[in-house]
Amino acid sequence: MSVTLAQASTIVDAALRKGREMSLAPLTVAVLDAGGHLVAFKREDRSGLLRYDIAYGKAWGALGMGFGSRELAERSARMPAFVTALTTIAQGRLVPVPGGVLVRNERGDVLGAVGISGDTSDQDEACALAGIEAAGLKAQVGAAS
Repeated sequence: MSVTLAQASTIVDAALRKGREMSLAPLTVAVLDAGGHLVAFKREDRSGLLRYDIAYGKAWGALGMGFGSRELAERSARMPAFVTALTTIAQGRLVPVPGGVLVRNERGDVLGAVGISGDTSDQDEACALAGIEAAGLKAQVGAAS
């Protein structure tokens, strides 16, 4: 089971809408399926060049570890050597800061992940939550929700 294109499109559009409501910096949103493949992506005008890689890395890291990137950030503070090794193993595709959120269905199955970059990590995460909720799905930001 994976997030569908329709669900991913809803997530992206609702997340960007939330960002505009909050007057955030331009955002970049990536939605990956359960296998880590890109399903939907949008980058707002004036969003920075590296924002895609950051958004993708937040989502990919969440999928790879099985929990939201907020937990990765907390582990990075507690166990920097582990996260450094993990980043090396992941070939740099891991971004251990909030803004990478697992997407689950009503049964708790992982369908994919959302990564957002552009504003502060906490604001990015808030937009991911709004997008996932708009799609009628459940979000996991840390180790367990």
